[in-house]
Amino acid sequence: MTLATGTKLGRYEIRSKLGAGGMGEVFLATDTKLGRDVALKVLPIEVATDRNRMARFVQEAKAASGLNHPNILTIYEIDEVNSVHFISSELIQGDTLRELLKNRTFAIPEVLDLAVQIVNALVAAHGAGIIHRDLKPENIMLRVDGLVKVVDFGLAKLTGPASSDYIDPEAPTSFKTSPGSVIGTPFYMSPEQIRESELDARTDVFSFGVVLYEILTRRLP
Repeated sequence: MTLATGTKLGRYEIRSKLGAGGMGEVFLATDTKLGRDVALKVLPIEVATDRNRMARFVQEAKAASGLNHPNILTIYEIDEVNSVHFISSELIQGDTLRELLKNRTFAIPEVLDLAVQIVNALVAAHGAGIIHRDLKPENIMLRVDGLVKVVDFGLAKLTGPASSDYIDPEAPTSFKTSPGSVIGTPFYMSPEQIRESELDARTDVFSFGVVLYEILTRRLP
């Protein structure tokens, strides 16, 4: 669903389109109530009528909204206006790691800094009992000030009790996914994820290793 500039969804006013993916389009919008720019991920109408894909859309909001960490995208709210479903999140001024890898080479100190920040995000998520399951360069963003943001918890899964150190107790984060379904990005998936085995935080550690290898060598293992 492409929204024209000036379109209003409740208190949000669309300004421009930022991008698109399998789970919908992302727009730059202004929160007219708070006077700030946000990113709106809008679910297409044809997807909103698909129970499984709609569940994943809601799941992403629930998974990420309860996490409180500087290296994880901040979700403001999930809402629906005139049958348009969307997630409002912080607007990141920067590029995905995938885009950066096309145009630049990272020095070892830069790679170490990126790695530490990505791991910090995973530690926070795992501490809250959440595994990402789709860690890849497209889901890692680097702000212009150098801060890493792990985004897109659309495939996230709650694995156990949450730690209060990393989760907002007021945010709804309890959800389940159907076991035995292979979802993820093949090149970055752990063997157990491909085999449809029971997963824990180690699957994200495997994906992180692939990402780190790619940053260092410019190719997949």
